[in-house]
Amino acid sequence: MAKALFGHVGSAPDRRLLDEVTQLRAKVRALEFEVARLRAENDRLAAASEADLLRLPEPALA
Repeated sequence: MAKALFGHVGSAPDRRLLDEVTQLRAKVRALEFEVARLRAENDRLAAASEADLLRLPEPALA
């Protein structure tokens, strides 16, 4: 295992690997932003739903 670690640490970083890591990090940031946006929209819809329940009309007396 020491030889494998030495080979890994001793070698120069692969440009393709660095590009892939950069792309994956950008994708993660975009997905985290999308999750935050969807959570905010979900919270807004839940609050609107609760407000609608509070405004139910009184039943008509027959």
